[in-house]
Amino acid sequence: QVQLVESGGGLVQTGGSLRLSCAASGFTYSPYAMGWFRQAPGKEREFVGAISWTGATTNYADSVKGRFAITRNRADNILFLQMSSLTPEDTAIYSCAADIYGLGSANDSEYEYWGQGTQVTVSS
Repeated sequence: QVQLVESGGGLVQTGGSLRLSCAASGFTYSPYAMGWFRQAPGKEREFVGAISWTGATTNYADSVKGRFAITRNRADNILFLQMSSLTPEDTAIYSCAADIYGLGSANDSEYEYWGQGTQVTVSS
């Protein structure tokens, strides 16, 4: 059974940094790209960034480009989201997702598996 479990969320001040992790298990097929999405209260879920199976290719939403970085450790099946220069606009529930045989789409409908999410709150 596929499971994605996020961790690392919390409360941080404006300008601070945070690193989220997503532990993946139960995958019996590969390759799969992975992505991060977020949803703020009263807003639609939005794409944050994604990484290819090999980790060679990443893509980011314009709103986080230059501030966030996605990496993955395939040996340990862990995905990371390093966030820096955080602002209150980054406050949201962050979820990781897996895109089986995909390249890391910005379209959430391309992802088959999702984690439960972790809360990130940035105070002003």
